[in-house]
Amino acid sequence: MGLWARFFAANYDRCMSGAEKHGLGERREKLLGQAQGRVLEIGGGTGANLPFYGPEVEEVVVTEPEDLMARRLEKKLAGYSHPVQVLRVPAEQLPFEDGSFDVVVTTLVLCTVDDPARSLQEAHRVLKPGGKLLFLEHVRSDIPRSAKWQDRLNGIQKRFACGCNCNRDTLASIKAHGFSVGDVHQELFPKAPPHVRPLITGTAERV
Repeated sequence: MGLWARFFAANYDRCMSGAEKHGLGERREKLLGQAQGRVLEIGGGTGANLPFYGPEVEEVVVTEPEDLMARRLEKKLAGYSHPVQVLRVPAEQLPFEDGSFDVVVTTLVLCTVDDPARSLQEAHRVLKPGGKLLFLEHVRSDIPRSAKWQDRLNGIQKRFACGCNCNRDTLASIKAHGFSVGDVHQELFPKAPPHVRPLITGTAERV
């Protein structure tokens, strides 16, 4: 892991604190209140979602391939009542049997995975039939002019934010990989620069 990646991991919570206080945390809470049963969270980062899992959740399994992020997450586990297991595995290679989970959660992660299609195929595979995908992702703008700027800035964004892409049409990818999309809310990423501001939250069912 390079020096910038280490700095990014060490300061991630601090950098995100403004967004969390100005609405992102509320969006997480509303979305994750729908989780129940056995939950898989893909790319859990430093654990921002953990406070929002309710009493209907039996167990949370979190994958996080970046070791420094995973270590920061693990330091927080003592403060939560749900059983939480952390695995350092990529979204494209989930070590679980088919139909293992009631819910899969992705928040601000499908922008960063190496292979979004493979990641969504894996999420679909490990969900039970009728299981839910809960997602909160910043995405490609619906406004053509803004989308062109996202394309221009994506290389800088990837270098600065350790692989994060600002121009992925994530909703289209979800629809293309075996999910029936339910409620989707088009929102804005609070305290974010314009090229990463378009945000979607929603649910999709495995079909």
